[in-house]
Amino acid sequence: MSVFDRRRLPAPVFKLDVERMRQGWYSDKYFINIAATLAELAAQGYRFGGRAPDLADLDVELRRLDVGSLEVEMQWFHRRQPSAVVVGVDKALAMLSECTGYFDDKGRFVSTFDRMEVWAVHDGTEAAYEGDPMNVSPVMRVRGRYRDFAILETPTLGALTRGSRVATNVYEVLKAARGKTVLFFPARFDAHEVQAADGYAYQIAVQLFNQNFGKSLAAYVSTDAQGDWWGGAGGGTVAHAAIACFLGDTAEATLAFAATRPADIPRIALVDFRNDCVGTSLEVIRALFRPYLRHLKEGRPEEARKYKLYGVRPDTASNLRDVSVPPLGDRRLDCGVNPRLVFAMREAIDREWTTWDLPEADRRVAEQYCREVKIAVTGGFTPARIRQFEELKVPADIYGVGSWLLSACDVCGTNNDFTADVVRVKIDGRWHDLAKVGRKACDNLMLERVQ
Repeated sequence: MSVFDRRRLPAPVFKLDVERMRQGWYSDKYFINIAATLAELAAQGYRFGGRAPDLADLDVELRRLDVGSLEVEMQWFHRRQPSAVVVGVDKALAMLSECTGYFDDKGRFVSTFDRMEVWAVHDGTEAAYEGDPMNVSPVMRVRGRYRDFAILETPTLGALTRGSRVATNVYEVLKAARGKTVLFFPARFDAHEVQAADGYAYQIAVQLFNQNFGKSLAAYVSTDAQGDWWGGAGGGTVAHAAIACFLGDTAEATLAFAATRPADIPRIALVDFRNDCVGTSLEVIRALFRPYLRHLKEGRPEEARKYKLYGVRPDTASNLRDVSVPPLGDRRLDCGVNPRLVFAMREAIDREWTTWDLPEADRRVAEQYCREVKIAVTGGFTPARIRQFEELKVPADIYGVGSWLLSACDVCGTNNDFTADVVRVKIDGRWHDLAKVGRKACDNLMLERVQ
């Protein structure tokens, strides 16, 4: 199944380094060598002079075969069990469309993409893999002169592997979170050059989850680069460093943020700076509620919106026990952002308004204000940990996930690699099966012809 928007991203979106990609700058050297070998053999008029035991039954004179200009059928497939959310197809297609061809004697690039036959699934397709390379679901199939696109195997596989790993990991996290919002926080764990591709993979996974489970989750990324390919924008509020700038006073830092930033930015306070998530959360709530209520009473609802606290975020390190968590002597139960801490935060936030000396009408506003404050948990979250939180009915509203989204799959126990194989060759105008042992040409009903 694929996501509902079936328009492919155009090549300019990816800002490819086309000139160097055509030269093989991003390709494993052996692909450059074979492409150059085939081109030279074609120029020399070389004809096949070896043995072809797999084609021995053909009634064809193979000695006339122009190996340098051989047309092949190649298929790309993944190896993540039991399935992967495939992303990177549109980028791989852009590479093929922009860089398939050759340089003529004058050094001019001659595109031959229009001579190729290309089939591909859409980004967001779920493709199964049961561990049998003889029975796979190709995500791309190409027919064309091999030397014209040989050097593109490396970058196309890379685009598919990276995009699909991130998208599938995001999808696993979304399923574990049972429809709760997942914030995309891996930007700090990898080179900045990959942010656009990673953010796009995240957004595709969110779309697919919404489609498959009837949800309407929004995509939340932390940098503008992560939203580049799909029109998203980064979001966020106050970091630990910002709190340090306010001398460790989280309430003051959040209040300053609220007063100066546009109201449409959700106010989420980071509350573990002093390792007292409950106490700091209550300080922030009290600090923001006062101007919120004042502006409401003055008939300035838009100004009041600036002081509406959207949520609080505990990010306690895994080696620390928050002061509000009584020790049990087990680091797994005591330290980090654990279920006991979140339960304590929710209980304290929900009853905080009862301690305020307010008129009855204002108390109703205060109760609603406190109960609408969400808890966004971050710090080392994985699908397994999120599932534990959900099974225990921990009152976490939002999960922020970072480095795990870039990792190899620890859910399925397999890698997320993609492979490309030649599975057929064209001889005398007809296609014949020819693949290395353990591979064969396979079909996928979700493949569509790319024009």
